[in-house]
Formats: sequence, structure tokens, C-alpha cells
Amino acid sequence: MRRTVAIACLCLAAIVAHAQDTSEAARLEAELTSGQAQVGMPFTLTDPQGRKRSLASFKGKVVVLYFGFTFCPDVCPADLLHISRALKALGPKARDVQVLFVTLDPDRDTPKLLAQYTRAFDKRILALRGTEAEAREIARAWKIYSARAPQPGGNYTIDHAAYTLLLDREGRFHDYMPPGTPGQRMAVMIEELVTREPGGGPPKTGPDPGHGWGARRGGEVKKQQKKTKTPAGPPPNRT
Repeated sequence: MRRTVAIACLCLAAIVAHAQDTSEAARLEAELTSGQAQVGMPFTLTDPQGRKRSLASFKGKVVVLYFGFTFCPDVCPADLLHISRALKALGPKARDVQVLFVTLDPDRDTPKLLAQYTRAFDKRILALRGTEAEAREIARAWKIYSARAPQPGGNYTIDHAAYTLLLDREGRFHDYMPPGTPGQRMAVMIEELVTREPGGGPPKTGPDPGHGWGARRGGEVKKQQKKTKTPAGPPPNRT
């Protein structure tokens, strides 16, 4: 009888935890896609060579920000392939772009593994690593859901949202690209920011001018979203 009760309690706890994770994932996704919530935070992480890299150190460049992990079976490598194609399509303009790959699985993603992984797609992609707590906090601030998902045999995977984020030259959130966005489409969106005059563009609006939605005038956001969002492609996926 006690064993049965214990098993039932464990099952109930698992159901509650899953419901909470699902709720958080939906909330973060809604905040990212609404164009109304504050998105982002400053951060400092470590590159594969052991050097500290802050988001502020890339000021002056357009930043493409992606959260994932090297053991990701399909979505991460597919999106990184699209990003690498975008860099190639940009040609010389890619000099004004920095792609950051932030691992959500630092326990398994060693510096050496991260360097090999990103280099396989494009040597210009910079991997960054912190503690698991740091990675999750930063991802949440940028409205990217992530959580460990246990698997049989004591293994685990990382359940996470797979949006590619686009930041302007000041490190402010500008736009997002859904999973599976083709490289050519990415290149068009990135080039739009690259070709702006540094420090130019409409006045900033929004709840947090430093790290929130507001790279465009409030009245222009919805109008320009129609031009910049990917019109077709897979729905937002989580691996």
C-alpha cells in the first residue's frame, strides 16, 4: 500500500513539474513574439580559449544569438547550418556580424567540444559557456525556455526553444527568427541591420531602451514585422 502511494505521489509530482515547464515555455514564447515585453540582459561568459566575453564587447556589430547544445539531435545543427549559409550569403558584410552560440548544457559541452562543434559549421561562430544556472538565467532573460529532460538510463536531453535572436549594434533585441528559417531569409534580415548607419535608426521605445524591444518606433513595429518575419516555415519547435 505504501509503495503504491509513493509511486502515485511521484507520478503526480512529475505531472505537476511537466505542467509548470509547459506553462513557462508558453509564457516566454508569448513574451518574445508579442513585441511588448522587455527582452534581454547583459551577460559575460567564457569562450573555448578561456577568455571572458561580454555582450558589450561586441558593440558596433550586429549580433546573432542562439542558445543550444552540442548533443542536440536535429534542430540546433539545422539552425546553425542556416546561420552559416547566411554568413556566406552576406559576403564582406559578414565582417559586421558576430554569431554567438551559448550552450545550455555546460556539463557535457566542454570548451574543446564547443570549439570543434561550432567550427564544423563556420569558424566565425563563437561558442560561449557558463554554469548551467548562468545559462538558464541568461536564456530566460532573452525569452528562451530551457530545462533538463530526464531520459532512460540516467541520461538527459535539453528541452529548449530554438529561436535565433537578432541584436542591433548596441546589443538591443531587434527581432527573432523561428526554427528552420532559411539562410537566405536570415541574410536579408541581418543585412537590414548591417546596412544601417552605426547609431542610426528611429528613436528607441519600450520598457527598457537598453535591452528591450524598441529598435523601431512603436508605431512602426507591427508594420515592419510583416516585412521581416519569416512568412513560412516550421512552427516554433523545442528540441
